[in-house]
Amino acid sequence: MPSAFRLFRAVAIAEAFSWAGLLVGMFFKYVVVGNEIGVRIFGSIHGALFVLYVLAVLAAARAGRWSLGTVVLGLVCAVPPFATVWFERRMTRRLEPAAPLAAARAESV
Repeated sequence: MPSAFRLFRAVAIAEAFSWAGLLVGMFFKYVVVGNEIGVRIFGSIHGALFVLYVLAVLAAARAGRWSLGTVVLGLVCAVPPFATVWFERRMTRRLEPAAPLAAARAESV
């Protein structure tokens, strides 16, 4: 598995966790206590991971020669909560059938 794709996978999952943290922070800010510390902390983390996710999608797309439609779908998945995990799983499943074939080719050489 290319390193760009491993980075993409890690960032996609981290971005989803940051969404969860931000949603919890928003719940506490607007429903429970009215304190915005959770939103400030997780908002910053989520913002950084959002940008990193966009860069990771572009890097993985370049390394994996993804189609334009796949790249656009990956970028759109950065917006709804937890969609990055769905997209990461989808792309991982696409690569899994190629892994045994690549290993068999490597062994025969």
